[in-house]
This record gives sequence, C-alpha cells and structure tokens, in this order.
Amino acid sequence: MVEDDHALADVVVEGLTDAGMAVDVAHDGLSAAGKIELTPYDVVVLDRDLPGLHGDVLCQMITDRPDRPMVLMLTAAGEPGDRVSGLTLGADDYLAKPFHFPELILRVRALARRRPDARPRTLRAAGIELDPVRRTVVRDGRQLPLSVKEFAVLEALLRASPGFLSAETLLDNVWDEHADRFTNTVTVTVGRLRRKLGDPPVITTTPGVGYRIA
Repeated sequence: MVEDDHALADVVVEGLTDAGMAVDVAHDGLSAAGKIELTPYDVVVLDRDLPGLHGDVLCQMITDRPDRPMVLMLTAAGEPGDRVSGLTLGADDYLAKPFHFPELILRVRALARRRPDARPRTLRAAGIELDPVRRTVVRDGRQLPLSVKEFAVLEALLRASPGFLSAETLLDNVWDEHADRFTNTVTVTVGRLRRKLGDPPVITTTPGVGYRIA
C-alpha cells in the first residue's frame, strides 16, 4: 500500500489485513520503490500524487520489471481522462477515491489471480480443497471454520506444495514486515491449523527447513 495520507493508509491496511492479506505500507514513492525492489509483492495499491517520487513514475518503474506485481491505482483523480492516463502508464486497474471498501478487496484479489504465475483458483492437495475467492476450505467433504491467519497459512502451504515454507517465509507472506522474527506465532497458528484439519495429519515439519503439505 503506497499512500501519503497516513490515516487513510492505516484504515486500508487494517481492512486488507482483516481480509486475510499480508500488507506492507509506504508513505512516499522512494521508500515504496525500495520495498518493491526487495519484496516480490503480488499487488501494489498505488496513490498517484506522492512525495519523493511521483506515483506515475513509480508505476512505470514497476511495469518495467520482468517479475512485476500488479498495480491498482487508488487516487482522488477520478475523471475519465485520469483513468485513461493511469492505465496508459501500465496500471492494471484504477479505482477513484472515495471508494467502497468491499470493491477494493475484490479488485485486489482479482489482480492477484491475474498475475502470470498465479495458480488455479481452487487449490487441492491431500483431500483439502481451498477456494481463495469464496474463502472456503473443505477436507474430505467437511467444511472447516478457519481464522483469517489459519486460512492464509494453509493457502501459502498449498501454493508451495509439495515444497517447504520456512517460518520466516510464512511470516513474510501471511503477516507483514513488522512481524516479530522471534515470536512463536507461526508455530501456534500451524498447531491450531493441524488440529482443525484433523487426522490423518497432512502438515509435516522438518527442523531447520520448514513446513509443507505432505
């Protein structure tokens, strides 16, 4: 989330996090460029009128990257000409302020699915079916009531399957850049998830390597 209005950024980040997304925030174009260089984001929600580095320049920098994230421009410039110019710069979607928050969530999820390396919508492994759009999880015909973080951890493991994900990677993908690296929150969340998935166990742990769906 790149937004120089701190209050608005806090509201949007809180809402996206409540919807199960891991969100980092930058309040100017230069710090955003640094974060994008270091982290493989799925979607960048981008204001246009930014200090340091204008959002239009940042958008062009993003779209020139070979592994670029999708870009949703979220801006007060809502005239048809503004939308056309934003999309011409390479933005993948455009939403004017003020906006309806459920629409923002749907647009961000839709952009994530449109990434060239995006996986099929329904993820399946070990008798588990996870639908990230409907936010449902079923194992062997039994629907599971998962918390936001449990759902996000399971989704990350299914996308990586049969590979491993370390606790550090899960912290990056499911929480955010401010997550405490020395916390046991990943262990606790995986433990709750294991119990809800039931028997036979499907999440295995290899010390020093990480977790995976067996």
